[in-house]
Amino acid sequence: MGIAEDLMNKIKGLLLLTAILVTAACAPEVGSEAWCKAMSEKPKGDWTANELSDYTKSCVFK
Repeated sequence: MGIAEDLMNKIKGLLLLTAILVTAACAPEVGSEAWCKAMSEKPKGDWTANELSDYTKSCVFK
């Protein structure tokens, strides 16, 4: 592997890490009004078991 190729792989890794951190930082807190609204707009077939449980506890049975 050349130096340029190694550098490109490191840059790609940093960009991926940055994208993950930005996405996680922008997500509303589980149980908040914003989260409940976002979940109600998300297709029910795409929900995980944890999301269903959290939604039921936080948004249905307040």
